[in-house]
Amino acid sequence: MRSGCPIMERPGPSDVTGSDTSGPDPQLAVTMGFTGFGKKARTFDLEAMFEQTRRTAVERSRKTLEAREKEEEMNREKELRRQTEDIEPTPSGSNVARDCSKPSSRGTSSSESEESSDSSDDELIGPPLPLKMVEEPVNHLEEDILGPLPAPLGEEAEDDDDDDGDSEEEEVSALGLDPSGARLVTGGYDYDVKFWDFAGMDASFKAFRSLQPCECHQIKSLQYSNTGDMILVVSGSSQAKVIDRDGFEVMECIKGDQYIVDMANTKGHTAMLHTGSWHPKIKGEFVTCSNDATVRTWEVENPKKQKSVFKPRTMQGKKVVPTTCTYSRDGNLIAAACQNGSIQIWDRNLTVHPKFHYKQAHDPGTDTSCVTFSYDGTVLASRGGDDTLKLWDIRQFNKPLFSASGLPTMFPMTDCCFSPDDKLIVTGTSVQRGCGSGKLVFFERRTLQRVYEIDITDASVVRCLWHPKLNQIMVGTGNGLAKVYYDPNKSQRGAKLCVVKTQRKAKQAETLTQDYIITPHALPMFREPRQRSTRKQLEKDRLDPLKSHKPEPPVAGPGRGGRVGTHGGTLSSYIVKNIALDKTDDSNPREAILRHAKAAEDNPYWVSPAYSKTQPKTMFAQVESDDE
Repeated sequence: MRSGCPIMERPGPSDVTGSDTSGPDPQLAVTMGFTGFGKKARTFDLEAMFEQTRRTAVERSRKTLEAREKEEEMNREKELRRQTEDIEPTPSGSNVARDCSKPSSRGTSSSESEESSDSSDDELIGPPLPLKMVEEPVNHLEEDILGPLPAPLGEEAEDDDDDDGDSEEEEVSALGLDPSGARLVTGGYDYDVKFWDFAGMDASFKAFRSLQPCECHQIKSLQYSNTGDMILVVSGSSQAKVIDRDGFEVMECIKGDQYIVDMANTKGHTAMLHTGSWHPKIKGEFVTCSNDATVRTWEVENPKKQKSVFKPRTMQGKKVVPTTCTYSRDGNLIAAACQNGSIQIWDRNLTVHPKFHYKQAHDPGTDTSCVTFSYDGTVLASRGGDDTLKLWDIRQFNKPLFSASGLPTMFPMTDCCFSPDDKLIVTGTSVQRGCGSGKLVFFERRTLQRVYEIDITDASVVRCLWHPKLNQIMVGTGNGLAKVYYDPNKSQRGAKLCVVKTQRKAKQAETLTQDYIITPHALPMFREPRQRSTRKQLEKDRLDPLKSHKPEPPVAGPGRGGRVGTHGGTLSSYIVKNIALDKTDDSNPREAILRHAKAAEDNPYWVSPAYSKTQPKTMFAQVESDDE
């Protein structure tokens, strides 16, 4: 039975260490089964332990400082060696830029740095050289180039995000410019859509509005309507949205039923969208393509159902997913590129069979990222995922007119565009991080010869847009930059309006603005008007005579000019003033009250006469004192 035995805990390691088998009570030790039972625990000298810890910390700190000083000295030597090599003329065939396939030598030991210094001069030590120190790109621009000058004589960079995060999170995946060229809208993989106003920006290049219209979906395409009052937003969801110039939602397309086999019988897309485009002539009509293997046209007035459905098919009649779509310049044709490498073009009013179908336009399995029509409407350009750019004649759609290769792309939205005079074609290239610069490449339309190229930044060029009215090129990159290239002589407005403005200081009135409270279910009489802009509200308040009127200071002393003085001119105000000035204070409140007790008793006037007939006679108890 365990009820008669005491229950004891097993001692810790400190109780066992340093004890032998003999103890004060051997019999009890044998009974409990502990060889060191009853021995005294080991004692520790805490001061000695603290002193040893302090010495160890001081020694480690000294070693760390020595290593840091040695590393700084090595970096200074590397910098001096690099400056010396930059001053000396380098041969044309020498490798100036850092090889992307070799890891950086930053953080190597001193022995490794000595070995690398004895190596050939082709291998540079340390971080990569700045862009200005790398060899300048070869200018292949001929003197008799056709069309407006595409070379950027001025450059404006607009950061879409202030953080230095990954390029995959900050990629500018969508660009849109209104027809007048006054506003630029950008979108990225961070779900944000930012608005830029060229006339309102200064040298700081800050967006005046940022919002997330599609919540947690990446923005894939942004385009202004032909009237400039609406923006088509295509994201990774299955529902496209239309917002106005200020970012407020106008309509949202309905989502279709994914359990219906025939996609023509559903009211909307059932899978992720790829891109969209406005009709160039008809207001309120746009087209979208999706992973559900359909191309659908919509009307802004009817968001509950699409207008028409186009179903791309292979030559065997199987479904195929369209990756991009667009309207022709006159709006009569709809072109789409598919995942099997084909390009299919339909008549806008005939949805059954495509009018043109070329089945091997690009390599199968590569996503064609862009198809666009020339301004004359006879040539179609396609940017393929097989690193090619091809031109097609709509009138003879049996083979490509020209094909350019060696244009790497790693994004499903890398696009191409024509120059305003239809003589040049421009597209962007993609690079791995730290392995070169993304380029903007210009081709001549008649021969598709590469005539010029621009090094944009050390990241991929994802989007490019050549505005016909401004004659400026907008570029979106993979590291979150939106750049504008313009010519000081041939470009109009746009970036030229903001690059000449100095950065202004924030006004106190603009920072201390009242927050707008949204109450959608409030009654109309209690609902606050929607605030459009802080600057416009300040201008409106300035024109209001009541809000902009400075309050007059109070009149000191007697009134003048028809205004009453501070204390007024009436008898009541005079009495109040005198009472306020009377500051007599009795030190003893009891004496102040009993001061009038004798007069009240001799000459009762208020209370006593009213109760003289009914008030009983006061009787006090007679208390006999102890002396009596």
